[in-house]
Amino acid sequence: MTADGKMNASHIATGQHVLRLEGEALLTLAEAMPDDFSAAVDLILGLKGRVIVSGMGKSGHVGRKIAATLASTGTPAFFVHPAEASHGDLGMVTAQDLCIMISNSGETSELSDLIAHCVRFGVPIIGISKQPDSTLMRAATLRLTFPDLPEACSIGLAPTTSTTLSLGLGDALAISLMEARAFQPENFRTYHPGGKLGARLATAAQLMHAGDEVPLVREDTPMAEVILSMTSHGFGVAGVVDAQGALCGVISDGDLRRHMSTLMAQRAIDVATKNPIAIGPDKLAVDILATMNQYKISAIFVIDSAQAPIGIVHLHDCLRAGVA
Repeated sequence: MTADGKMNASHIATGQHVLRLEGEALLTLAEAMPDDFSAAVDLILGLKGRVIVSGMGKSGHVGRKIAATLASTGTPAFFVHPAEASHGDLGMVTAQDLCIMISNSGETSELSDLIAHCVRFGVPIIGISKQPDSTLMRAATLRLTFPDLPEACSIGLAPTTSTTLSLGLGDALAISLMEARAFQPENFRTYHPGGKLGARLATAAQLMHAGDEVPLVREDTPMAEVILSMTSHGFGVAGVVDAQGALCGVISDGDLRRHMSTLMAQRAIDVATKNPIAIGPDKLAVDILATMNQYKISAIFVIDSAQAPIGIVHLHDCLRAGVA
């Protein structure tokens, strides 16, 4: 912003220039994927140990993110600082593991001890660099070489385009592995139990009230008993089950108002909304909330494969879990 609160056009132009350069670089890489990319995915898929990621400086920061993404999507991984590796952390690397090493130039001196350790003990190396003939890439088992494109900074020195390409390759590896493992949302939640993401990936079975907490009545239940059940359970609804125990209707406050003139003379099935909206126990919280919003309801029954109600989820359950 300038002194008068207006946006500085030169700042905007610089930002756009950087983003275009880095975006174009990623598109270039996408059109010319490294020859060893598929083999790298297969090698990691067959790994008995863990993926160790390493890099120095900005490459190290990228490496930490790649390791975190791999770990959260089903590929056990962690980051080892190359300088710390030379002072004892080499013991973290076993013959069952694999190392991904990142170096723009491929000549990062701090990686030398880690490279030597991997070569000595037969630990596979996946190198990420723009220099195919560098020390790192010559030692690597597989090489993910990215294009040698200009950095986005005005002096061409600050790691920008190169780190974006390294990070992009890491994401491409992680997602390829994720899909090859048929990694599902429930698996994802296992590694993301906290925060809003974890809440959105909770299932109906994890959120629902079950057992005696579920307000259920029979088709022929008098409305006086239905109202008592609705009041005592506190969800503002009652589920109506048929002789086989399947959910055949739902009575809400709105249904009570619509039948007010003859309400107490009727049975549950006479007042209920037939073919009610219901969900399975595997329904994700984010989808439950979307369904509630779509049909303008505040509670929804959870049914099993036989259409029998096994639980109920209230809007407040989603809110308490942090979904909204």
